[in-house]
Amino acid sequence: MVRAFIPESVGYGIQTHAQLGFALMNVVDAVNARLSVRQFLSTPVADDQLKSLLSNASRSPSGGNVQPWRIYIVNGESMTRMREFLAGQPPLDEPEYDIYPKSISEPYRTNRFTIGEQMYATLGIAREDKAGRQRQFANNNDFFGAPAAMFCYIDRQMGPPQWSDLGMFLQTFMLLAEESGLSTCAQEYWSVRHKSVTSFVGAPENEMLFCGLAIGFADKAAPINSLRSERMPLSEWATFVQ
Repeated sequence: MVRAFIPESVGYGIQTHAQLGFALMNVVDAVNARLSVRQFLSTPVADDQLKSLLSNASRSPSGGNVQPWRIYIVNGESMTRMREFLAGQPPLDEPEYDIYPKSISEPYRTNRFTIGEQMYATLGIAREDKAGRQRQFANNNDFFGAPAAMFCYIDRQMGPPQWSDLGMFLQTFMLLAEESGLSTCAQEYWSVRHKSVTSFVGAPENEMLFCGLAIGFADKAAPINSLRSERMPLSEWATFVQ
């Protein structure tokens, strides 16, 4: 039987997939099943489940074993308080990094444009319906209804290699969440509300917010969750050197 190891330091020892309450899923299945869910059910997520996922995600690759990720979780009562707190804060902060290049070139520009158009199409929001698009974008601020979320920070002294480590941690967590029956949505949106988030979670000044991650159970009946982003053909981005 496949077992999931959770360090004794968090009080879980070794638990089987059956004990954790989910069926075994192979990595390929998890990769292909994962998507950015933008409408969640209100079903609660247990802290114990999140602790297990975080502990296992900490086995992500890390150059020099630096382990640069610093993670803050809001769930249950703290999520309720955070929603109330955000309602009284400034709507936008100056971001500390560019989410996209200022002059993004092809094919990246088209890739980004296409997924945006496809997402709004699932909701029946026309391109000229600016108000409708803004309302949908504002749902980021409510974590798309998710009952739990985590915020990914990194020490400001870290460079691109450690940001890569943080990205690998995030991907590992998302795949483990998928295996355990949870869905996620990574939200760089929170980079434009970093002051409010940092104030609420109590992160120190030396830590910089990268993104948030909405966590919960997907509303499978929601049209927006039917969206599957396209991927470029292998021949357009991979070169087998002769």
